[in-house]
Amino acid sequence: MNTTDIIYAIGDAFQWAFLFYDNVGNLFNDFLLLLGFFGFYYWMNIQRKLNAKANVPVEIKDNVEWYKENAGKQLK
Repeated sequence: MNTTDIIYAIGDAFQWAFLFYDNVGNLFNDFLLLLGFFGFYYWMNIQRKLNAKANVPVEIKDNVEWYKENAGKQLK
């Protein structure tokens, strides 16, 4: 077996491996897109719930010494 046979074998292996994408088509891409949208929705829903529980001020003007008012209290 010489170098040319090895290189052609590697090339044939790559061609065989990428035939998977011909059979799948765009389904894998569509699945990833839907998974991304679902993940973003889930993340935003959890973030909304955590923001509702927080007792840290949202507005910058309210942010002055808020931690002194809540001294000794457990942050939610």
